[in-house]
Amino acid sequence: MINEYEKSINQIKENLDKAKSLRIRAEARLEQLNKQKQEILTEIESLGIKPEELGSEIERLKAEIEKLINEANELLPLDLIKNG
Repeated sequence: MINEYEKSINQIKENLDKAKSLRIRAEARLEQLNKQKQEILTEIESLGIKPEELGSEIERLKAEIEKLINEANELLPLDLIKNG
């Protein structure tokens, strides 16, 4: 009976050590991700874009890309390319 208790206690200690290890790794990962987030926000701000305006800036850039692609296609002599 005492041996069973010792096994249970040892298992609990082992699981506690594993949980502590996981917590430490998770905290380190969180710190790394927060640092990366801050670096990205700093880079975005250095480009003159406010982080809260990032979504609208992406949409603006998409629209600009589509417009430039359309303009480039209009400038190509497609009738000559297709017949050539």
